[in-house]
Order: sequence, then C-alpha cells, then structure tokens
Amino acid sequence: MSRAQSVADLTRAEAADELDALAREIAAHDAAYYQDDAPIITDAEYDALRQRNLDIEARFPDLKRDDSPSERVGAAPVQGFAKVTHAVAMLSLANAFDGADVDDFIQRVRKFLTLDAGQDLKLTSEPKIDGLSASLRYENGVLVRGATRGDGRVGENITENLKTVSGIPHKLPDGVPEIVEVRGEVYMSASDFTALNDRQKAAGKSEFANPRNAAAGSLRQLDPAITATRPLRFFAYAWGEMSDLPAQTQSGMVALFAAWGFDVNSDFRVCDGTDDLLAHWRDIEARRARLGYDVDGMVYKVDALDYQNRLGFVSRAPRWAIAHKFPAEQATTVLLDIDIQVGRTGALTPVAKLQEVTVGGVRVSNATLHNADEIARKDIRIGDTVVVQRAGDVIPQIVRVETDARRPDVQRFTFPTHCPVCGSPTARDLREDGEADIVIRCTGGLSCSAQVRERLKHFVSRPALDIEGLGNKQIEDLWAAGLVRMPDDIFMLRARYGDNPPDFWRYTSGAREKIGTLKDSVVKLFDAIDQRRDVALDRFIFGLGIRHVGETTARILARHFKTLEGFQAGGAALAQEDAETREGLEAIDGVGTTLILALQQFFAAAENRAILDALVAAGVSPSPVGEAETSGALAGKTIVFTGTLETVSRAEAKVRAEMLGARVAGSVSAKTDIVVAGPGAGSKRKKAEELGLTILDEKGWLKLSEQTSEQT
Repeated sequence: MSRAQSVADLTRAEAADELDALAREIAAHDAAYYQDDAPIITDAEYDALRQRNLDIEARFPDLKRDDSPSERVGAAPVQGFAKVTHAVAMLSLANAFDGADVDDFIQRVRKFLTLDAGQDLKLTSEPKIDGLSASLRYENGVLVRGATRGDGRVGENITENLKTVSGIPHKLPDGVPEIVEVRGEVYMSASDFTALNDRQKAAGKSEFANPRNAAAGSLRQLDPAITATRPLRFFAYAWGEMSDLPAQTQSGMVALFAAWGFDVNSDFRVCDGTDDLLAHWRDIEARRARLGYDVDGMVYKVDALDYQNRLGFVSRAPRWAIAHKFPAEQATTVLLDIDIQVGRTGALTPVAKLQEVTVGGVRVSNATLHNADEIARKDIRIGDTVVVQRAGDVIPQIVRVETDARRPDVQRFTFPTHCPVCGSPTARDLREDGEADIVIRCTGGLSCSAQVRERLKHFVSRPALDIEGLGNKQIEDLWAAGLVRMPDDIFMLRARYGDNPPDFWRYTSGAREKIGTLKDSVVKLFDAIDQRRDVALDRFIFGLGIRHVGETTARILARHFKTLEGFQAGGAALAQEDAETREGLEAIDGVGTTLILALQQFFAAAENRAILDALVAAGVSPSPVGEAETSGALAGKTIVFTGTLETVSRAEAKVRAEMLGARVAGSVSAKTDIVVAGPGAGSKRKKAEELGLTILDEKGWLKLSEQTSEQT
C-alpha cells in the first residue's frame, strides 16, 4: 500500500498494516532524535508520517494501537542521568501544514466550546524553536530541579547543566507562587553554533551537524563544566505544575515569565482568527533566515486559560494548541541500493541506501520506500538521481526521481519472492474484500530468525519489559551466541549459567563488549532480568508483539482480563470462537473487530500459546494493572452518551467524564452504569430502559459531574 494512496481509499486491512509500519518507523525516529540527538530524517517528513498516522486513526478509530505515535511523546530517557517523573506530562503538539489546517483547528475549538461566530476567541502565536525541551521546578522561588522532556512522563535530571544556561534564573522574585514549573526550549544561536564548530575544528574534534544537535549534546554532558563552556540559551513559553496560576491568559503568563527574569520570544503575538495567525506565520517565514536561531514553524495557542482547561487533551497533545510547520527542505542525491528489512510481523520493508547528503542541516544516508507498490508507483531504480525530503526527526523519504538524469542501463527493482533472511516464500495477506494486501510478508513465522529477533527486541523494549542493560544490540549478541532464542530463554540465563562470567562468556563473544567482562556486570544484568519477572501485565501483553496491540490497547486488555491467567483463558476461549468472550471484548470502548481477530489468530497458533506457557514456567508472573486513582461517584463507572447535548458539546462531555475517572462506551450493555440521554436519543435509551439502567438528562449529568468534581 503506497503512502501516496488516499486514506479514504484504504481498506481496513491496509489501514491496520500501515498503522503497524508507522508505529515502528516513528518509534525508531523518536529514539534517533530524542535519545541519540542524531535525527535520520527531516522534521517535515517526520510530521508527514505522524499526520498520516492521525488521518488513518481518524477514519478507523478502532484500529488505533497503544504504541501509536498519537499516544507517545519523544522517547524513553537514556541511562546516565537520574530519572524524573513529571508531575504534569510534557506533551507534544498536533501539526498544521497549511491555512486550511489552521482554520480547521480554530473551528474545532469553537465547536468544542460551543462558541458562535460572534464570540471572541483570542489566540497566541510564537516561533517554534528547534531545540531541546526542558522543565524548571522552583520551590519558594529557588530552582531545585531541571529536567528534559524524555518520553513526556519521565525525563532526565539535568539540573546542574541547566544552571549554566543563559536566560534561566536561579532565583525568582519575591511573591511568586510556592511551586513554579517553567517550561521552554534550550537552543543555540546560529552565530554561537558557527563559533563552536570553528573551535571544534581547530581542536581537531568532530563538528556538530546542526544547532539543535549541538544544544542537545551540550546540555546532556555528564560534566556540567563542559556544558558551561557551550553558549546555550533558553526561551520560556509554558508551565507545568503550579501551586497557583497568577494570570488568566497564556499571554499573561508569558508576560510574567519575562518579569520573573526569563527570556521570552520577542515575536510572541496575540492574534484574532485565521487571517491574523497566517499573516504572522508569513512574516516569520520571510524573516526565518535572519532570526538568528532555528525555527521549524509557529505555535498557536488558545489564549484564555479557562478555555484551555475545558478543551483539555487528546492522546499526546492539547486540544488548545497546534504547530503550524514551515515547508520541508529537499536535496538531490543518488540511490545506491535497496535493502529489504524483515520486521517482527514478517512485513518486508524496503529501505533506500543513499549517497550521503545534507538536508536541512542533517546528514542523510537512508530513506524509507514503504513497500513494493511505492517503488513501482514512483518507478524508483538503483542508480537513479532522486530528490529526498526530511522534516527534522524521522527517516527521510524519496519525493521523486529525476528521470532526465537516469542512465539507460538502470534496471527496475524486483521485489523478492522469498524472504532474504530465511528463504521462506513471501505473500500478501488477503484483504476483507478478497483482494491481495499491499504489504508483502515472509510466511516463515517463528522459523524466520529475523522475525524472532525482532520480536525479542520488542519484548525487552522500554514500553514493554524494559530490562535495563538488555537492548537491541545485546539481543543481537545473545542471539548470535545461541544463548537466547525465545523470550523464556532470557529468564533462564541465570539458571543455566549462574553468576560465573567465564562460564557465561564461554558461549559468547559479541555480548562481552556491551555487557562487560566482570562478574558484577553479569550479576547486574541477571538481577535486572529477575526484577522484571513481575512486570505490569499491560507491559507484558504489549511485549508479546501481537499485531494491532499497542500500549494503550494492552492496558485496556490488562484491565479487562485482570491477570495473565485470565488473559490466557480469554485468549484460548476466543480462539475457540467463544461468543461470550467476544461479546465482552466488543463492549469495551477502544476494542474493534481487527483487534479481536488479531487476538484470535495469536491464540490459535500453538507456538504462541507455548511461548506463554514457557514464560510462566520460567517464573514470569505479571502483576495486575490497577484502575486510575480517582475517587468520587463516577470512578470506574461506564457511561454512554446518546442523543443531542445542548449545553456542552459531546466531545467536552466525554472528556469531563474521563477526567472524573469514568469510562465512556459507545454501546449500551448490562455493564453500563449510566446513560446520558439528550433529545433525539433512540435505540440506546430504549435498551437502557429495558435493562433498568440509570438514565440522566443533560441537566442531571451536569449536576452529577459538578458534584463529583467537588468531591475529587
């Protein structure tokens, strides 16, 4: 399935497969950008991938994965700094790419807030700095902690490094709230970047690729003295935890930041409507090269904080803000080769090997080709001169081929009919309409070493079991040494080899370089493995790598089945086409037919059931996932909204219910607790009456939610 194919033309099977590929691709780019400070592709390409993912999810909401990029921000923190859990998550922003997107954003806000055309809606506009996000916590006016964004929930403690940055006061004026958490961007100016690279070159050291990488690398030095020598700066533009909000607008808060001694952007504006925002966007784009620092777009926010609170958040981003990106940069290079990579689901993904080229300040040597149809559609051939495009933090893509420069001897690329790893035949799945799917897969299953290795990497990844000291490289080393073949092998290493390094390393050589040769290193690894025997059930389910099961979906399944035994029993029943088990899953908001089919297929395979049994035998016993810690009359209740709501929008009512600890479902069943029925309610109200459920009108719902809010 070509990424050029309209989302409207995708079948459910095509959409599910593309969401799977997008989740893996974007996760790899997040790690390259946020952890390694070495993006592979441009911001524009990255944004295009995320937007494609959002568009598909909007059309097929039940296919949304829990490892979906729309649920994730950044990447997990790396080792070396202490971890910091953010009291208020540091989320990312949705993107707009043209004026129509901006206008759609404003109309969505107005619809959500039920504002008519005559009601005022102020928005702020400011340049989107291309740097490293940081959070600064002050207690009684004193800077006590500074952290990176990390994965949005957990970052790295870099307090001492941040104290060396210009524009960050160590003490705030008298009268500020008791707890103040200021957020902003650490960056390096263009002139400072040039001077730094000149010094690096004169000292015989490697130069930085761009100001963003230089800022990130400088800020994450383990020695703060090194950071202090780097010309870093900071713009404040947001906040996290605050014991008291001393202003009622976004613009008022930014003005206070300036009064407190922070640097704020002089191009910050308050605007009226789409035309005003776009005029500011065009002005900054025209002056972009003269700003003195890198920007990749503009950020628009609803100014009134009470509106922001009502709008709330969706997935990884606030509803009240959006980033309007500048156009992507492009460059021309030569396609040297096409590699075929085999993923954990057997999907064969072609990757372009390029003659290295710099695009937007980042060196690029790889680009995604998505699938066989994409290669054929663009008529991409090895040896072609191609135009590549990147947008900052993802793998680039080939925009087009310069056919006028094509040599007459170049041949069309032939997609392999057999897996390049195991030799098994390749095939396309059948779609729901009976036609062949766009994704070509290896049919080898667990007999394909590439699929097994990728499943193992996924199993130990940070969103899954998160075993410290056991990453992709170590899995490759242990696989090559024959020490690990299946997930349970990981938990049997200590039993098989003890804590004696010579005995353990007698079977491996490649792993030695990464894990170490001292006894303490081996013991530390085995201890880390043992600590994950009781990992949370949702992480365990996600780690199994079941198609269409992401982090959010895994959490839903963990709460539904309660225990691993319940999950196994439910899966076995589903594989036997048990109607009651299927109906129980269908009643869950966020679970669709594609996910249920994936679970059914997973448990129908004897080898998958054997893997679960082997893990249990190896002493793995996942712990149950608790419900959200919310008190009050709505905590844990299931609510269905039906009919027309007149005082608030349906979207706002749903958000409010979820904030109060309730679960919102789309259908009425015996497990439903409350049905909120407005004018026009039909079959759902009738079924609720037949089941004897609690039925509220909109006035009753608002009264209940207000009372519950006061309780919590």
